Amino acid sequence: MQRNWFSVAVKYEKTAEEGKIVKAVENYLVDALSFTEAEARINTEMKPFISGEFIVSKVRRARINELFTTNMSDKIYSAKVMFISLDEDKGVEKRTPSKMITRASDIEDAFKSINEGMKGTMADYEIYSITETNFIDIYEYVAPEKVEEKSDD
Repeated sequence: MQRNWFSVAVKYEKTAEEGKIVKAVENYLVDALSFTEAEARINTEMKPFISGEFIVSKVRRARINELFTTNMSDKIYSAKVMFISLDEDKGVEKRTPSKMITRASDIEDAFKSINEGMKGTMADYEIYSITETNFIDIYEYVAPEKVEEKSDD
Protein backbone atom coordinates (compact mmCIF):
# COMPACT_ATOMS: atom_id res chain seq x y z
CA MET A 1 0.00 0.00 0.00
CA GLN A 2 1.45 3.35 -1.08
CA ARG A 3 1.34 5.91 1.71
CA ASN A 4 1.41 9.69 1.44
CA TRP A 5 3.61 11.22 4.12
CA PHE A 6 3.54 14.86 5.14
CA SER A 7 5.87 16.82 7.38
CA VAL A 8 3.67 19.06 9.52
CA ALA A 9 4.97 21.92 11.70
CA VAL A 10 2.91 23.06 14.71
CA LYS A 11 3.55 26.40 16.47
CA TYR A 12 2.39 27.08 20.00
CA GLU A 13 3.44 28.68 23.27
CA LYS A 14 4.63 26.52 26.13
CA THR A 15 5.98 27.07 29.61
CA ALA A 16 9.73 26.44 29.84
CA GLU A 17 11.46 24.94 32.88
CA GLU A 18 12.12 28.38 34.39
CA GLY A 19 8.40 29.20 34.19
CA LYS A 20 8.97 31.47 31.21
CA ILE A 21 6.57 31.27 28.25
CA VAL A 22 8.40 30.46 25.02
CA LYS A 23 7.32 29.87 21.44
CA ALA A 24 7.80 26.33 20.19
CA VAL A 25 7.70 24.75 16.75
CA GLU A 26 7.44 20.98 16.59
CA ASN A 27 7.48 18.75 13.52
CA TYR A 28 5.39 15.62 13.03
CA LEU A 29 5.19 12.99 10.31
CA VAL A 30 1.59 12.38 9.22
CA ASP A 31 0.17 9.74 6.88
CA ALA A 32 -2.71 11.34 4.94
CA LEU A 33 -4.33 11.45 1.51
CA SER A 34 -3.92 15.20 1.02
CA PHE A 35 -2.48 18.37 2.53
CA THR A 36 -5.93 19.21 3.91
CA GLU A 37 -6.31 15.82 5.58
CA ALA A 38 -2.79 16.08 7.05
CA GLU A 39 -3.68 19.42 8.63
CA ALA A 40 -7.01 18.10 9.95
CA ARG A 41 -5.35 14.97 11.40
CA ILE A 42 -2.62 16.92 13.20
CA ASN A 43 -5.23 19.29 14.64
CA THR A 44 -7.10 16.29 16.05
CA GLU A 45 -3.92 14.67 17.38
CA MET A 46 -2.57 17.84 19.04
CA LYS A 47 -5.72 18.95 20.91
CA PRO A 48 -5.19 16.63 23.91
CA PHE A 49 -1.51 17.58 24.27
CA ILE A 50 -1.47 21.36 23.85
CA SER A 51 -3.40 23.60 26.21
CA GLY A 52 -4.19 26.90 24.56
CA GLU A 53 -3.98 27.86 20.95
CA PHE A 54 -1.73 26.36 18.31
CA ILE A 55 -1.43 26.76 14.57
CA VAL A 56 -0.29 24.47 11.81
CA SER A 57 2.43 26.63 10.27
CA LYS A 58 3.65 24.34 7.51
CA VAL A 59 2.52 21.22 5.68
CA ARG A 60 4.80 19.75 3.04
CA ARG A 61 5.09 16.43 1.30
CA ALA A 62 7.72 14.13 2.79
CA ARG A 63 9.24 11.77 0.25
CA ILE A 64 9.55 8.55 2.21
CA ASN A 65 9.80 5.15 0.59
CA GLU A 66 9.63 2.94 3.68
CA LEU A 67 8.79 3.26 7.37
CA PHE A 68 9.90 0.85 10.08
CA THR A 69 8.17 1.43 13.42
CA THR A 70 8.59 -1.84 15.27
CA ASN A 71 10.89 -0.13 17.77
CA MET A 72 8.97 2.31 19.99
CA SER A 73 11.95 4.54 20.88
CA ASP A 74 11.48 8.30 21.16
CA LYS A 75 14.01 9.21 18.49
CA ILE A 76 13.20 9.08 14.78
CA TYR A 77 15.94 8.54 12.20
CA SER A 78 16.10 8.99 8.44
CA ALA A 79 18.24 6.67 6.35
CA LYS A 80 19.40 7.06 2.77
CA VAL A 81 19.52 3.59 1.28
CA MET A 82 20.83 2.77 -2.19
CA PHE A 83 19.38 -0.20 -4.03
CA ILE A 84 21.97 -1.77 -6.29
CA SER A 85 21.00 -3.36 -9.58
CA LEU A 86 22.89 -4.33 -12.69
CA ASP A 87 22.21 -2.55 -15.97
CA GLU A 88 22.64 -5.55 -18.26
CA ASP A 89 22.81 -3.46 -21.46
CA LYS A 90 25.73 -1.34 -20.23
CA GLY A 91 27.20 -3.86 -17.80
CA VAL A 92 27.39 -1.37 -14.94
CA GLU A 93 25.86 -1.12 -11.48
CA LYS A 94 22.88 1.17 -11.11
CA ARG A 95 22.16 2.74 -7.71
CA THR A 96 18.64 3.91 -6.88
CA PRO A 97 18.21 6.06 -3.75
CA SER A 98 15.46 5.38 -1.23
CA LYS A 99 14.56 7.26 1.95
CA MET A 100 13.60 5.18 4.97
CA ILE A 101 12.39 6.26 8.41
CA THR A 102 12.78 4.28 11.62
CA ARG A 103 12.37 4.71 15.35
CA ALA A 104 15.52 3.89 17.32
CA SER A 105 17.38 4.73 20.50
CA ASP A 106 20.60 5.68 18.66
CA ILE A 107 22.25 5.48 15.22
CA GLU A 108 23.50 1.93 15.79
CA ASP A 109 19.96 0.85 16.72
CA ALA A 110 18.62 2.64 13.61
CA PHE A 111 21.14 0.74 11.46
CA LYS A 112 19.97 -2.55 12.97
CA SER A 113 16.31 -1.57 12.49
CA ILE A 114 16.80 -0.80 8.78
CA ASN A 115 18.64 -4.09 8.23
CA GLU A 116 15.94 -5.99 10.14
CA GLY A 117 13.22 -4.30 8.07
CA MET A 118 15.02 -5.23 4.87
CA LYS A 119 15.38 -8.89 5.90
CA GLY A 120 13.78 -11.18 3.35
CA THR A 121 14.29 -8.66 0.55
CA MET A 122 15.94 -10.06 -2.53
CA ALA A 123 17.42 -6.69 -3.52
CA ASP A 124 21.01 -5.70 -2.87
CA TYR A 125 21.31 -2.45 -0.91
CA GLU A 126 23.74 -0.24 0.98
CA ILE A 127 22.89 2.14 3.80
CA TYR A 128 24.62 5.40 2.80
CA SER A 129 23.66 7.62 5.73
CA ILE A 130 21.56 7.74 8.88
CA THR A 131 20.61 11.01 10.58
CA GLU A 132 18.37 11.88 13.49
CA THR A 133 15.29 13.83 12.39
CA ASN A 134 13.49 16.62 14.22
CA PHE A 135 10.15 14.76 14.15
CA ILE A 136 8.48 14.51 17.54
CA ASP A 137 6.11 11.69 16.54
CA ILE A 138 4.69 9.70 13.63
CA TYR A 139 0.96 9.47 12.98
CA GLU A 140 0.20 6.55 10.70
CA TYR A 141 -3.25 6.15 9.19
CA VAL A 142 -5.24 3.42 10.91
CA ALA A 143 -8.47 2.38 9.22
CA PRO A 144 -11.46 2.48 11.56
CA GLU A 145 -12.75 -0.94 12.40
CA LYS A 146 -15.92 -1.84 10.62
CA VAL A 147 -18.78 -2.10 13.00
CA GLU A 148 -20.94 -5.04 12.19
CA GLU A 149 -24.58 -4.50 12.80
CA LYS A 150 -26.27 -7.28 14.66
CA SER A 151 -29.47 -8.39 13.08
CA ASP A 152 -32.36 -9.58 15.18
CA ASP A 153 -33.66 -12.96 14.12
